[in-house]
Amino acid sequence: MTRDKLVRFFRLRFVKFLFVGLLNTAFGYVMYALFTRLGLPDFLAVLFSTIIGVMFNFKTTGALVFKNQSNRLILRFFGVYAVYYVIDIICLRLIHHWIPNAYLSQFILVFPLALVSYTLLRIFVFDRVKSA
Repeated sequence: MTRDKLVRFFRLRFVKFLFVGLLNTAFGYVMYALFTRLGLPDFLAVLFSTIIGVMFNFKTTGALVFKNQSNRLILRFFGVYAVYYVIDIICLRLIHHWIPNAYLSQFILVFPLALVSYTLLRIFVFDRVKSA
């Protein structure tokens, strides 16, 4: 792959989302693990790590991926993450039937939930503003 092709590849929005998502996911997973380690039940560990993660993600994703730092989008962003939270809890409960380890269960959900997150953010938060 030539240098120009490599540069264009890393400029693709979804690729940027994946890299920023790695940072955001690591941050969120560390928060989840911390709350789980503190003895909180799954639904609270996910809730608290999601709330803290959303605030962190809003700035990193908006600025680095979608090139939009407008604070007006925060309510839509929180709305997407409210849906994300429900999906996460449902999936976590389903996986717990086969894999009782809370850390591994949440880790397995990381990539599928990243796809859900990108799609929801693209459709309902950031691209919606550009087309309005």
